[in-house]
Amino acid sequence: MRTLFLNPPSFEGFDGGAGSRWPASREIESYWYPVWLCYPAGLLADSKVVDAPPHKISIEQTVAMAGDFELLVLYTSTPGFTVDLKIAERMKDANPKLKVAFVGPPVTTEPEKSLRQGKAIDFVVRREFDYQIAQYAQGKPLEELPGVSYRKNGQIINNPEGPAIENLDELPWVTKVYHRDLDVSRYTVPFLLHPFISFYTSRGCPAMCTFCLWPQTTSGHRWRLRSTDDVANEVRYALEQFPGIKEIFFDDDTFNYRKERTIELCKKLKPLNFTWSCTSRVTTDYDTLKAMKDAGCRLLIVGYESGEQQILKNIKKGATIEMAARFTANCKKLGLVIHGDYIIGLPGESHETIRTTIEFAKRMDTETIQVSIAAPYPGTELYDYLQNNGLIKIDGSMSDDAGHQLPNFSYPGLDQADLVDWVERFYGEYFFRPRVAWRIMRKAVFDGYERKRLYKEAREYMALRAKRKKFVTASKSARPSAPAAVSGD
Repeated sequence: MRTLFLNPPSFEGFDGGAGSRWPASREIESYWYPVWLCYPAGLLADSKVVDAPPHKISIEQTVAMAGDFELLVLYTSTPGFTVDLKIAERMKDANPKLKVAFVGPPVTTEPEKSLRQGKAIDFVVRREFDYQIAQYAQGKPLEELPGVSYRKNGQIINNPEGPAIENLDELPWVTKVYHRDLDVSRYTVPFLLHPFISFYTSRGCPAMCTFCLWPQTTSGHRWRLRSTDDVANEVRYALEQFPGIKEIFFDDDTFNYRKERTIELCKKLKPLNFTWSCTSRVTTDYDTLKAMKDAGCRLLIVGYESGEQQILKNIKKGATIEMAARFTANCKKLGLVIHGDYIIGLPGESHETIRTTIEFAKRMDTETIQVSIAAPYPGTELYDYLQNNGLIKIDGSMSDDAGHQLPNFSYPGLDQADLVDWVERFYGEYFFRPRVAWRIMRKAVFDGYERKRLYKEAREYMALRAKRKKFVTASKSARPSAPAAVSGD
């Protein structure tokens, strides 16, 4: 079956869940590669990957492709599911013979609900879907495919889960699919060098963070590794096929979890003489960081999450404030740049703990930061905690009409308006410090591309900031007034 792998058009600037670890529109327009779609696409020679958002492909243009394919595989996300379903319906109307499969976190956690809502969906594949999609396209019946949910005789059938893919070296290189189907110049992330490409060296994450969507819904907690030779060979291929790229990003859930493997891989990357970045935990020691720096590592994405130790314990982060401080000092000593991630609204949060986290972030003083509101997606432990404690707002949307994240939960004394307000205060206090402002301006002065990029980002951020302030003002004005005191007789 000629197969279309689709990351669909959605909100403006929304890059969905296909290969992205954050399924909502970002403060600054960013596009990550649709890595998860490109693996099964590499198993089917007569397939095509269409990554609509970065390539500015409209819904109408997408629907017009329906007649060219026999199977549509659409990677969906929780905020984008409704729009994705409408696109699938229109494509099926245009080509009634088109078979439609949905993959991604929402259909993994709620397959029956997805099939009931989406009559255009023929089946969904839960969790990893590489071989199931390829085998279905090659003629294998749904009944024989593990992890598949589908309708039969008016009932929804959930096939048993299959084992996770253990030998990742048997999977194709996604960079070959990038070369075949994608324009790499379209992919941009503010803190990565442009142009860049990204791919995985492993799947899964052994960490147990309660909020993290991907290990709990898609990749699993079992950490499975590609051989270091296979990774080095794909890097060599990518450098040859994309001579203009300035950086490779290893988009693993946790790249350097095991010291021995990281050092072994770095020994094979170093002779290739290229610049790369990756994810990292604050538990990584100095020797591992030095090996990474010596092998060409430039930047680390680091999930600090909170500056309050009890909150780190509540979310099962497996790290301490002291570890984070030591790790940050080691990175600065080695000249490794850090993009720090923080989350507002995790269990145990209060106005006081947010203040503690802001002051902690200032002390860490990393090159850039991202501040997000906790996202309780179905299938995560965080969602179960908030739901079981009656903190989820049933009528609350997880995004606004432009796809930007909104809180759909609150705590006593810390409501939805407070959470949004604290995000803005966090950004303002962090970036409007003289030393940080100079750090940003210095780039703009000496680099024309950086100057153009920073101007665009500033416009996008200020527009979103105005929207957030409007949301906070409207929400606070809608709060019920405190009841007047009543005197007793």
